[in-house]
Amino acid sequence: MIRTALALALLLAPPAAAQAVKYGDDSGDYPFDNECDDRRFYGTAMASRLDWTSVGRDATDCRALLEAGRVALWDIDAARAATQCEAVKWGDDSSEYAGDGTCDDPRFEGVGAADLLLPDDSGRDATDCRRMCEYGQIYLRDY
Repeated sequence: MIRTALALALLLAPPAAAQAVKYGDDSGDYPFDNECDDRRFYGTAMASRLDWTSVGRDATDCRALLEAGRVALWDIDAARAATQCEAVKWGDDSSEYAGDGTCDDPRFEGVGAADLLLPDDSGRDATDCRRMCEYGQIYLRDY
């Protein structure tokens, strides 16, 4: 319930250009490692492992990487416009977490995404992710 409320708050926030970024603090598990651990962002300098507990807890890294153009703030409206479910190569259901009702593929974000996104699950939770995409519960992270 808390995860869903947090996801909805993040996803329904105004677009990044219309708001000041609230970076939070550096109380996360991996601050100052030159990777952004906050899943509100996407880009080449993101940590490979993303979870909801890191939101707002890697401020220095995320701010520096955003200013350097290596990450961007995820925008649900832009992601929704760019995501074409019928064009996605879904893969298979070989993930340990396939069939659990959430999308475990780290290519996606939204209220239908798993709490923890791991790179090994990319393209390995096809059935869950396809369903979540078709019902507008996930969108591409990198669009």
